[in-house]
Formats: sequence, structure tokens, C-alpha cells
Amino acid sequence: MSDDLLKKIIITAALTGAATLKSQNPNLPYTAEELGNEAKQCFDEGASIIHLHFRNPETGVPTPDLEIIRNGLENIKSKSPESLINLSTAINPTVREDERIQPINVFKPPLASLNSNSMNFSTGDYKTGKILANPGGIFENHFKMIQKFAKVMKKMGTKPEIEIYDLGGMYNVLFLNRQEDLFEQPLHFQFVFGVLGGVPFSPLILGQYLSLIPKSSTWSVCGVARQQFQAALSAVALGGHVRVGLEDNIRTVTGDLARGSWEQVKWAAKLIKLSGYEVATPEEARKILNLRNKDIFL
Repeated sequence: MSDDLLKKIIITAALTGAATLKSQNPNLPYTAEELGNEAKQCFDEGASIIHLHFRNPETGVPTPDLEIIRNGLENIKSKSPESLINLSTAINPTVREDERIQPINVFKPPLASLNSNSMNFSTGDYKTGKILANPGGIFENHFKMIQKFAKVMKKMGTKPEIEIYDLGGMYNVLFLNRQEDLFEQPLHFQFVFGVLGGVPFSPLILGQYLSLIPKSSTWSVCGVARQQFQAALSAVALGGHVRVGLEDNIRTVTGDLARGSWEQVKWAAKLIKLSGYEVATPEEARKILNLRNKDIFL
């Protein structure tokens, strides 16, 4: 990687996710129009990558419906054509395995999430210890599924963003990476902090992750609620990339309800510049992450 690119930090905006609701923050986008408008605002503030789950626009329930996804993608690309699309293969815990990977087959995005292990995945009240959502839910990502999804992504020219929720997931990926035909190198990791069922943010855990990833790998962080800001501060100090957005956190760094993911993107861009780095453009992000596909296929 050139010295110029080493000075660049990529911002990803995660607009919706599978759990956040309009009842928590009315600025969360559900419809194609809302997604397009939010993506444009995030791009204008410095986000190169838009990470996407899609919702039924009437119910707000996460959906694998290809027409809803297509409508959302078309609206996003019409308003911010330079944005790089990162499609989630998680969608939600009730979606079938074949439905989770089908959007990658159809749209062939530059990036897609590849989850690294099966785990408890929930939200809870940390004052009382009560589980608030998905109390019996297992987020299933067994070895056969991980390998299947990785092979589809490789065939479609989609770069896996490997989601790491704990050390178990990290060691799963390090083991699978011994297969010569599974992943194209270098790998790209997203370290996810603060999910109930995964690990909370800690500089020590981040340091342990960084000591394990293969040389030349790229990496980013995201965190739930205030851990979004804690993780971003540490990542930027080390020259890592960051993800922000209402999927992970409904508030700003001051604790106010965010007016949109773009407000967190604006904060991340300011943090990057104050730290002596520069915000990466989509074309620079493409080079940093060694992306094959130039765009989605609509």
C-alpha cells in the first residue's frame, strides 16, 4: 500500500441493522427513499461505504426480499452513485441460510459481511441483567455456512468483511484461512464490540485482535451505544478504519438522539482530521481494501 493511502481512514455508515427501531430513534430509515436520503447525507459528510440491512417499509421488520433490496439500492445509488455498498448477510436471526446469501448472488456488491461464529446475540438492560430482545436466539454461523458464504463471495467478486465478535470467531477465521482456495488475500476484518453475547470494547482486546490478524490485513471497528465512540477513538489512534451509524448507536457523542447516521459520520470525520489522518474517498477505499467489483449489479 502506498504511503499516501496509509494516511487515509475509511468511514463506514451502518444505516439500519436488524434490531434498532423507529420507536427508539424516528430518524432510522425504513423506506427506499429514506435510505437514499440518509446514504447521501452520510456520503456528503465523509462515508465511503454504506453498510446495509433492509426493512419491510410498512412494518420495519428486516427482510431478505430481493425487490425491497433492489428498490433500496437503486434509490441509494441514484443519490450517491460513488458510495461503496456493503450488504449484510446476517439480515435477522429468523432468515434462512439460502435467503441470507442470495442478495450476494444477485447484486454482487463490492463488500459483504461474513460472520465468524455462532453465538448468543441479544440486547439487555445492563442495570438489571434482564434480556430485552431475542432471549433464546442463537445467531447461527457454523463452519459449513461460513465456508459456503465465503466461496459465493469469492465467485461473485465480493470482498468479505469478516465480522469478529470474540476470540472464538477470530480463531475460526485463522483456521479457515489455512485453506488456499477460500479467501483472497489480504483479509479485511470488522471488530464488533458491545453486542450482548460478544465482547465489550477494551483496548486490550483490540490489541489482542491486532496481534493475531495476518500481516497486510485491513481492519475496522464498530461498537454498540457509547462503545461506538470508544472503539473509534482507539482505532483512529492506531490508523484503523471506523464504522458508525444508527445500526449500532442511536445517539451522538454528547448523548443526544442522533438526527441520522450522518451526524455520527460527521463526528468520525472530525476525529480523523484532528488525529492527523485524512478521510478516505470511495476510490481510495477501493484501493485500500483491494476490492474487485466496481459497483453493485442492478
